[in-house]
Amino acid sequence: MNINILIAEDEEDIRNLLVLHLSKEGYNVFEASNGIEALEIFYKEDIDLLLLDVMMPKIDGFKVLTKIRKTSQIPVIFLTARSEECDKVLGLGLGADDYVVKPFSIMEIVSRVQAHLRRYINYSSKELKRVMTNGNLTLDLNNYVLKKNDEILDLNPKEFKIISVFMENIGMVYTKKQLYELVWEDIYCGDDNTIMVHISHIREKIEDDPKKPKYLKTIRGIGYRMERCHG
Repeated sequence: MNINILIAEDEEDIRNLLVLHLSKEGYNVFEASNGIEALEIFYKEDIDLLLLDVMMPKIDGFKVLTKIRKTSQIPVIFLTARSEECDKVLGLGLGADDYVVKPFSIMEIVSRVQAHLRRYINYSSKELKRVMTNGNLTLDLNNYVLKKNDEILDLNPKEFKIISVFMENIGMVYTKKQLYELVWEDIYCGDDNTIMVHISHIREKIEDDPKKPKYLKTIRGIGYRMERCHG
């Protein structure tokens, strides 16, 4: 299988190093030095994974990701020299799959790329044939779609994974730790903000009144639960 990776990084030394090592792993590697180039390549080529620098010229990484997520759910790994929690929360909230702070080990990047590609390829190749309903919500795992009153809702990949967990397990309480490890497939380190931001965004989309949710309930001191609703 030919796998295409796009590296969008304005620092030439880092970009060349990533190109060298990922090419040695057998990947087809495309490179961009700014956000506009990254989008041009993404729309032209069949890209399977994107390594995306946050602070790029012309269009920054956050804006690039926002545009990409309108049409694609490929794995996106942010590369950044900024370690502020708010940046990480923003990046993950926009739909990034991972967030790596510079300076990083090249072997760490290669390992993360391999891990995300395995998950993405396995997930993409599954025969998903389930359609679930709860009240006026319909989750279609075949077509990666959530509808409310037959209208398609705009969810990023993490939001879709979270709502899938709840729709498949109505009535079950999930702690923040359980949700994080199920959805991000990583060790939970007390990052409550990430979970809370995603739950808040989901409520804004599925609830008639997000401040008084009837679907996604907060179980004080424990976590969250989806209630069974009837229209």
